[in-house]
Amino acid sequence: MLVIGYLAIAAAPLLMAAAQGHPPRAVMDEIASGLGLTAFAIMLMEFVLSGRFRTISARIGMDVTMRFHQLLARTAAVFVLLHPFLYATPLRLHPLPWDSAGLHSLGLSEASIATGVLAWILFLVLVLTAIFRDHIPYRYEAWRLGHGVGALLVAGLTLHHALDAGRYSGDPVLAGLWVVLFALAVLTLLTVYVVKPLRQLGRPYRVRSVRPVAERTWELTIEPDGQHAFHFQAGQFVWLNVGHSPFSLAENPFSIASAPTAGERVEFVIKEAGDFTGSLGNIRPGTRAYIEGPFGNLLLDPKAPGIVMFAGGVGIAPMLSMLRQMEAEGAPGPVILVYGNRSAEQIVYREELDRLAEQPWFRVIHVLSEPPAAWDGLTGMVDAAAVDAVFEYGAKPDWLYALCGPPAMLETVEGALLKRKVPARRIIAERFRYD
Repeated sequence: MLVIGYLAIAAAPLLMAAAQGHPPRAVMDEIASGLGLTAFAIMLMEFVLSGRFRTISARIGMDVTMRFHQLLARTAAVFVLLHPFLYATPLRLHPLPWDSAGLHSLGLSEASIATGVLAWILFLVLVLTAIFRDHIPYRYEAWRLGHGVGALLVAGLTLHHALDAGRYSGDPVLAGLWVVLFALAVLTLLTVYVVKPLRQLGRPYRVRSVRPVAERTWELTIEPDGQHAFHFQAGQFVWLNVGHSPFSLAENPFSIASAPTAGERVEFVIKEAGDFTGSLGNIRPGTRAYIEGPFGNLLLDPKAPGIVMFAGGVGIAPMLSMLRQMEAEGAPGPVILVYGNRSAEQIVYREELDRLAEQPWFRVIHVLSEPPAAWDGLTGMVDAAAVDAVFEYGAKPDWLYALCGPPAMLETVEGALLKRKVPARRIIAERFRYD
């Protein structure tokens, strides 16, 4: 449905342009205009896709929504790159008096040329800096703010260029569509940077405790600071902000490790990896915190005949939430957890997992890449061999398979499951990186 709706909006300017009945120009001119119209529609709708709206990502997951956002942005970048170079008709600063239809010249004003060139350059810069974000010497928060403000600037410049120079966009109906979509983009940014923080301001949390639970891994627990409840499903995640104003961009996505049945407290399992996570040990109880969410579709299927969980490192967090929920309410069927780490010291909540393994419905398979001398479990990475192991323990293709961990692990396990004839709809995963 998301794809259909997006394509319908992207195609709407083309249909409106065709309905205007202008005399046809050279084929390359029409292609160039079509690419520009489509790219602008995609550009404006990108604001909505990146706004972290649960109504959009609820069914397909935030990772799929953001991946869709990235792919379409790159498609638009190709269209923008080609748009000015495909015109066969010569450029003149003003149309010829006898050429009101624009068949023999591109009558652009100095202002429309300036806004078009600036928008063209800035849009390509935005896309390139997003693709190579990890190689840019700026913090994620600075990049995110620059990306949002820059995108709005590009949209504003493009709006002027389209309305002032566009052969088709000068039509009142199509011009009205551009204004509405631009207003929607502005409203999206206001929602993200103003409305949502204001809501969070009225729903503050306090850090209840911070404690180490494994090598370089911490358990962070927060609880409401006031009378407000937080409802989520086991396996979901939130954007967590600790020690900053809700208007700050210092927030990170973390899966919830506690179960919905745990009451008001919300627990996270966080590994030290620089930035905010590198200072976890310095956070004191009582520190103010805010959350946005919940998000994610890594959810239990109560009708599943069995469940297999593949977790790598702190990818165990959503699995813990689901296991704790199943312990409280009852497992729908047999559950197998494949849990990969570098060393035994990095296994989180090992005693709790061992206790659960005493239950007839649960089995845990540990995988270590650097095992101790007396290790009798699986070694190496969570890969096709681990998938083979769960099938040896009785897993079936119609079971539910939940994955959370490093991108390489997810790709390897998904491929191995598909080779085992597991239907794609029976595989659910949570990714926090999209490139």
